Amino acid sequence: MPGLDRRDFMLATIGGAAASVVLASDHAAAQTAASNMSGGTVYTGDVADGKQVVSTLDVADLEPGKLHRLYFRGVEGPTGQPWLVSVAVLKGANPGKRVTLVSGVHGDEMSSIHAVQTIVNELDPAAMSGTVMAIFDVSRPAIESMGRSWPNSSRGAGLIDLNRVWPGDESGPGAPVRHAGLLFNRLIRPNSDYVLDFHTGHTGIDAPAFHLAKMDVPEIRAMAELFPIDQIFDNAGYPGLLSDALFQVGIPAFTPEIGNGRRLDLTMIPLFVEGTMNVLKLHGIIEGPIGRTGRDTGIFVGNSLFPVIATAGGIVEHLVKLTDAVSPGQKIAIQRDMFGEIVAEYTSQVDGEIGGLRSDATSEPGNVIAFIVFNRTPPSGMEQYPE
Repeated sequence: MPGLDRRDFMLATIGGAAASVVLASDHAAAQTAASNMSGGTVYTGDVADGKQVVSTLDVADLEPGKLHRLYFRGVEGPTGQPWLVSVAVLKGANPGKRVTLVSGVHGDEMSSIHAVQTIVNELDPAAMSGTVMAIFDVSRPAIESMGRSWPNSSRGAGLIDLNRVWPGDESGPGAPVRHAGLLFNRLIRPNSDYVLDFHTGHTGIDAPAFHLAKMDVPEIRAMAELFPIDQIFDNAGYPGLLSDALFQVGIPAFTPEIGNGRRLDLTMIPLFVEGTMNVLKLHGIIEGPIGRTGRDTGIFVGNSLFPVIATAGGIVEHLVKLTDAVSPGQKIAIQRDMFGEIVAEYTSQVDGEIGGLRSDATSEPGNVIAFIVFNRTPPSGMEQYPE
């Protein structure tokens, strides 16, 4: 589209040429307002564990060729103390693209944090062109309790999924919404050309190595396919996800998913480290040959997700494994009561691959027994996925 830059072109994919011009104009105005609001890095004057605390960050202010560790001042907790978010900025010796790596949006997703830590430890800012910003613990209150959601102090204790409230609102209702707004406006958005938001499968579901990514966007597809993983769930996303909030303001973003919650998957993490290094090479931030990619692993891309739901209570026995190909009518699980009698049998209703299996041995009615990734024509559009 003549006259539209890269970000405006991405906005054009949302809703047609006429709508894109309006969105692009709104985006430019919002970016200008955000820039005027920040006025560069703001140091609070506080130091925690020898690291300076900032309430606004502009990576352009940081010295090139160095690793900078700092804390970002998030929302205050019930005691009046702010939640500090751990941030590492590898500022390359030469100018270039800015890639942000996010982890810890859910507090029980340890492999996502470990992967980002590993990537940071393998990079040398003196040999880089551009900037890599790593955020390790977005949802500190959730991490403290190894829980998925933020334990919000509102009308009593309430659990808020932080990856359903982006882009947040600095003056919004509830601490999690305000926290998301602070991070989005003052840390992530102004310092990012591309964002990888690392997660894991949620607690209670075993998952393969996969992405949630908008594969009809060329810049996102180019990055997502550089990972030597099993599957990609090609989905338009939905409001509240960090990746979707970033996409709406013209920043290409997607969600790598590394195995299961609550533990480190030291076999799967290296696949995502290798893929991320490929992304950094793609954008010229580091040099070297591209490593293994999705072509090497025969990556399966599906645009829809079929949940198999338990109809009874009892012990679940899976008859398939993660990434197994399945077809309509194929039996994938059985369920027994306490006498050992079969009370339910579960079959696939689509051609696809197993993308998730319940990890708890028992299940009540209504729980997900399995997810099947498949292709629907036309695709189903926005589809809720409990990453």
